[in-house]
Amino acid sequence: MGATHADASTAPKRQAGMASWYGPGFQGRRTANGERFNTHGLTAAHRTLPFGSRVRVTNKATGRSIVVRINDRGPFVGGRVIDLSNASARAIGVSGVAKVELARL
Repeated sequence: MGATHADASTAPKRQAGMASWYGPGFQGRRTANGERFNTHGLTAAHRTLPFGSRVRVTNKATGRSIVVRINDRGPFVGGRVIDLSNASARAIGVSGVAKVELARL
């Protein structure tokens, strides 16, 4: 299956890895699911999770977590599992990259 048509039954329930954030230069541009990107929204990009999936992202260093909605594809940098909107990243204390755990809800 293509990355834009992910199947919820094969997507991982839990995943750990590095998270980054994106926003500058993307505000108002179309995301992979067709909506306009809002750097202030609680959204994220993931390579395979179905659009609309809700994911709890926990920063392993701070213990803080947030629930985001997957609306875009990425990250496109090796070793990263999720790209958070600026607001999502700030909420859990990510200012660059951070070790996180994902739990699909």
